[in-house]
Amino acid sequence: MVQDTTNLLAPATGAVIALAKTSDPIFSQGTMGDGFGLTPTIGKVVAPVSGKISMVADTKHAVGIVTKEGLEVLVHMGVDTVGLKGAPFTIKIENGQEVQAGQEIAEMNLDEIKAKRLDTTIMVLITNSADKLSGLDVTEGEAKAGEVVATAYLKEAGTEDTSSQKLSYPELAAFIIKNVGGKDNVNNVIHCITRLRFYLKDESKANDEALKNQRGILDVMHASGQYQVVIGNEVANVFDEVVKQLGPLDSEAAPAPEDDGKNPVSRAFGNLIGFITGSMSPIIGVIAAAGIIKGILALLTLPQLGSLLSVKSTAYITTSAIADSAFFFLPVLVGYCAAKRLNSDPIIAAVIGGVLVYPQLVDWGKAFKTMFEIGGIKFEFLNYTYSIFPMILAAWLAKKCEDWLKKWLPSYLQMIFIPLITVLVVSALTLMVTGPIIQGVANGIAIFINWLVHASGWVGGFIIGGFYQVLVIFGLHWGVVPLVAQQIAGTGESALNAIICSSMIAQGAAVLAVAIKSKKEDLKELGFASTISAMCGVTEPAVYGISLRYKKVFISGCIGSAFGGLVTGLMHGTMYGFTGGLIGFSSFFNPKHPTDLSSFYTFLIASAVTIVVSFIVTWVWGYNDNMTKGAKVAKKKRPGSK
Repeated sequence: MVQDTTNLLAPATGAVIALAKTSDPIFSQGTMGDGFGLTPTIGKVVAPVSGKISMVADTKHAVGIVTKEGLEVLVHMGVDTVGLKGAPFTIKIENGQEVQAGQEIAEMNLDEIKAKRLDTTIMVLITNSADKLSGLDVTEGEAKAGEVVATAYLKEAGTEDTSSQKLSYPELAAFIIKNVGGKDNVNNVIHCITRLRFYLKDESKANDEALKNQRGILDVMHASGQYQVVIGNEVANVFDEVVKQLGPLDSEAAPAPEDDGKNPVSRAFGNLIGFITGSMSPIIGVIAAAGIIKGILALLTLPQLGSLLSVKSTAYITTSAIADSAFFFLPVLVGYCAAKRLNSDPIIAAVIGGVLVYPQLVDWGKAFKTMFEIGGIKFEFLNYTYSIFPMILAAWLAKKCEDWLKKWLPSYLQMIFIPLITVLVVSALTLMVTGPIIQGVANGIAIFINWLVHASGWVGGFIIGGFYQVLVIFGLHWGVVPLVAQQIAGTGESALNAIICSSMIAQGAAVLAVAIKSKKEDLKELGFASTISAMCGVTEPAVYGISLRYKKVFISGCIGSAFGGLVTGLMHGTMYGFTGGLIGFSSFFNPKHPTDLSSFYTFLIASAVTIVVSFIVTWVWGYNDNMTKGAKVAKKKRPGSK
């Protein structure tokens, strides 16, 4: 649908400037509404829009016009000129009069205003822009009176007030459901750390613009076969309300539309990423917390700190068991979440995961002892603790097995025989066939990536650090998360994760520079909150809330993370845990060799370089309150959008 627009004309001959560049903070900060300024060279002032004169100031320095669309346009002549009591101004119209765009409405004596050492800039403001506008484009530069210099984008009827309201969680959930096409358009919904990930029947029914413009929603994306609504740190609360209002979702799966314009390869890749996302995202917080605990334990056992905690003490062993449990039983957690994603029985999948980590089988796996032979083929039990990919495939196989059994078994046999047959068949198949193959390939890939990152040194670090957050934009970083987990599971370390850590810190430093430098209160509040989130390893609020809205901020963060990755690669830093950002410092301690602090020192130096470079580049080049998009003022709704 074509969005309604209204053109605004230059009120005089002169230079059009962004509102943020005007000298009065009341105008420049948008307190009076969206608009633009014009520094006049000729004193003739014309109406920027057609409409009815709603106000003529007693001091003649301001005129109000209401358009047929309901826009309340204020033409304010000069800054602080109210004290001149109308002397330099001649009004050419009367209150209540209809005027046409380009019609002369006043005249300014520019020399007299300048003699009083006052700013002659004319402000054109839409004072009800919060209610009426979804955006405003302004072309800066020289213009003649009556030329089109701005385009106002009008909100759709019935949406005027929603974007400025702070909605409660139930209200926001209801708004989201309505604008993704309603309950009937939702196959399924999951969430990750910052995003609601909808599987919709028809994505074309979703109202992107309404969602993007709503306070409490940072952005929306179409990626990985999902319709992603970026919420930020409050996503879990919003998700709970969305699920409550949607009620039971009985759709079995959420495939991409048959005619989605994608080739089979890209569609399959998108579905795979979506499946991995659904299987991994609910447990990221748990394994990150477990990683922090393991790192702190390693810190407390350092000889340099006097070995505050003995590795043989009850406190150490108990706390270590608490941290290890999330990794040891990872197949159980992954299986449960994968089954929920597939709308199959999560208990069956969890039991299969339990089979993979059954203590006796784990002991056999650690010994790599051949336990039995079938048809001359010898099978080995592997250690599946810390593993991900074998269980993801097992959950998919269990789903297929359940569906087949439901089709062929009588209903009175299903309750017992579906779990019995599924657990037996899938567990045996995973232990003997798919598990060893997938685990071998996954371990090989993990080892290869670690080797590649170490071998490439600063080059690999520079490239990965510079571009990793681009994956976050499209949600593709979830394809990397299992690889990092597999690296840690297979080798005990991840050089890749050490570089990724710098990219999180970089975005935090970039938005911190924005928060400190900006004079806009809303941007300051969002900037500081996003900084804390990014430093704790979650960059989406920073990326979607600020960085992508002012693209130079995002680029500045990428530059900083590139240099942080360079240092990490140059010093061959690695991580022994999963958590990123500054809060992940404890994951740089080597739990097997407590005296080896090389990676921790790498983390300190790389983090310092990342913060300094990101902050300085953002401060000097990446952001200022007068930023424009090319030759235009960025739209308020999406300042960095195309």
